[in-house]
Amino acid sequence: MEQKQPTPAPKAEVPKDFRHLVRITNTDLLGEKPIGHALHKIKGIGFMYANAVCTVARIDARKQTGLLTDAEIAKLEEVISNPLKYSIPVWMLNRRKDYEDGTDKHLLTADFDYSRDNDIKRLKKIRAYRGIRHMLGQPTRGQKTKSNFRKNKGKVMGVKRAKVAPGAAPDKGDKGKK
Repeated sequence: MEQKQPTPAPKAEVPKDFRHLVRITNTDLLGEKPIGHALHKIKGIGFMYANAVCTVARIDARKQTGLLTDAEIAKLEEVISNPLKYSIPVWMLNRRKDYEDGTDKHLLTADFDYSRDNDIKRLKKIRAYRGIRHMLGQPTRGQKTKSNFRKNKGKVMGVKRAKVAPGAAPDKGDKGKK
């Protein structure tokens, strides 16, 4: 009996102005994804912040990223880089009351990594409890360590057997004793 091959679904027409890659804040975003999901790829932007940016910029979060106009992309970049100017609440920012200058700001990409690394180095330098835990590779927020956090400890060996020398008879235990 001959099996019929399923016919492929017809592909939707792609508009001429569709972009497969859109660059926002030095990050390439896929054009096929909705802009609300595509913004997650930018380091420092999560679900809530992406929704807030789309709402403030008056762009539908379900709109495909590749269909955005240049004006909409510029508006998104402006809102992402200056969230306080567009009245995004302070509690949504990822760097509140910065250690150096005391300001509230939202860091992205390399700036986010740089500031986090500097914070950890500062904690180690002043020998704070969290800094010492970072030095030792231990959890810093009070978790138990008996079964978790063993990635730096090596593979689990289980019970090790004593090696038997070649040619020697294996130990039979208490059978020969009276």
